[in-house]
Amino acid sequence: MVRVKRWLMTKKRHKKMIKSAKWFRMMNWNVFSRVKNALMKAWTNAYISRRLKKRDFRRLWTVRISNAVRTLWLNYSTFINMLYKANVKLNRKVLSNLAISNPQVFTQIVEFTKK
Repeated sequence: MVRVKRWLMTKKRHKKMIKSAKWFRMMNWNVFSRVKNALMKAWTNAYISRRLKKRDFRRLWTVRISNAVRTLWLNYSTFINMLYKANVKLNRKVLSNLAISNPQVFTQIVEFTKK
């Protein structure tokens, strides 16, 4: 029976993981057992951060809208309530961009919702 040598595929797999850990610190970039653990942790954190990113942006948009509305003598919660009652279908991302880039248009939207 022919002997199977596995070193080639193992070396390719190890090189591939070591290459993706190129910028890691200390022995986490050249010792395979350390590379494997470091990559697992990095991939876990990346997965978590992709979820947190959505939360952080929504919080940022809320703060921007709140600051823009306070200059017009309203608070955030009453403004959002007035938007729903006026049946305005603009999301928070669009509203925050309008508040920053076009304050006049944002003011018109607030005045429209007050009516």
